[in-house]
Amino acid sequence: MGEVTALFWDVGGVILSNGWDRAARAEAAKKFGLDWEDFQDRHELASPAFETGQITLDTYLQRTVFYRKRAFTRDEFTAFIFDQSEELPDSRAILSGLAQEGKYFLATINNEPLELNLKRIERFNLRREFDVFFSSCFVRIRKPDEGIYRLALDVTQRRPEECLFIDDRALNLECARQLGMRTIHFQNAAQLRQDLESNGVTVAGK
Repeated sequence: MGEVTALFWDVGGVILSNGWDRAARAEAAKKFGLDWEDFQDRHELASPAFETGQITLDTYLQRTVFYRKRAFTRDEFTAFIFDQSEELPDSRAILSGLAQEGKYFLATINNEPLELNLKRIERFNLRREFDVFFSSCFVRIRKPDEGIYRLALDVTQRRPEECLFIDDRALNLECARQLGMRTIHFQNAAQLRQDLESNGVTVAGK
């Protein structure tokens, strides 16, 4: 099968917490007194365009929250969104170890809206490990669409069999696997380390 030369990583749920997932939105609805069903319906309608960079954060907020007068400001709500992000230190340590070895090409394949993606890249210094960011907001395609994986392979000029893709959602692994990429369904850092080693990717340290 050959050696792995490139590792593609999901970010939310693997390296960082999910930035703006259902749980974070539910917490926002509770904190700001939003009607959950209405907010969720509006989010589902706006999310595809938001995650593929077709609308801005400001437009997303207009469609989902500020379509009517609120007792709180856009800045307050935006700050809440950005504050939801946390690092997952154990899996980040594995990523950092691989980056320090310098043996593998490291890139992301992740779904994230532009403003949140840029904020997280900067805040958590993701450029320290990753060479390229195949974020949905940059490439205008979302996982699990096959196109985002094909784009990553074409741009990096890698054969699928030498690539390993890591994601915490099984659905996102299906197209990658069908294209011939190796995959790991992330559950926790210990399992990740073990599955990496099963694919011939040894991580220094324990």
